[in-house]
Amino acid sequence: MRDIVIQVNDLRKSFKSNDVLKGIDFEIGRGEIFALLGSNGAGKTTIVNILSTLMKPDGGSANICGYDIIHQPEKVRQSISLTGQFAAVDSILTGRENIMLIAKLRGVKNYAAVADNLLERFGLSEAANKRAAVYSGGMTRRLDIAMSLVGNPAVIFLDEPTTGLDPEARIEVWKTVKELSGNGSTILLTTQYLEEAEQLADKIAILHGGKIIVCGTLAELKKLFPSAKEEYIIKQPTLEEIFLAIIGMKKEESQ
Repeated sequence: MRDIVIQVNDLRKSFKSNDVLKGIDFEIGRGEIFALLGSNGAGKTTIVNILSTLMKPDGGSANICGYDIIHQPEKVRQSISLTGQFAAVDSILTGRENIMLIAKLRGVKNYAAVADNLLERFGLSEAANKRAAVYSGGMTRRLDIAMSLVGNPAVIFLDEPTTGLDPEARIEVWKTVKELSGNGSTILLTTQYLEEAEQLADKIAILHGGKIIVCGTLAELKKLFPSAKEEYIIKQPTLEEIFLAIIGMKKEESQ
């Protein structure tokens, strides 16, 4: 039987005369990656803010790990972590200090050991004692996600986690997200990138006009389109494939 971790029913939200959410329904099972796909202004971040108790809905209901977001917000916050569009990393502190700070705030006793474990897990051990200001975009985002895992939250909200990252850094984050899901974390991911949803998601929901107009697996969504025609063409590599291939060759030459 599928273990439902996030249950959303008829969620509604308006800002003045603008109805951003017009009745949102979906559910996410334990260990699933659920991608909420939509253009800018579609309401993706509004959904994340409501589910993470940063904003109250105008109507509807939602439960996270069995806790009601309106009546049990403290229980919800204990069960989740949120990585927003902009990294919550203090650039003055080192990577280790950033994680230890969050661990102390969350009341984790063995904060130094927790920090070292997360730094190793996210491939940041060598840069642990460097100020976060010198980290690359991919390293900063990995540190940001590592900080959000302090306390082992059951649910992770990732709000457009790869916005502004280069192709190599984006793939690093994708690998991290897949590992988190593989370890049992339930992930709600918002994105504008079709390829990102295709690469990561167990289920994809398309948000448009304040409603989820379709929701399902990639295979289910493909069935909504006419059958593909079989044609023989010479496939040209994408710019991203060329970029990553060149970077890979340069790395091999330098080793």
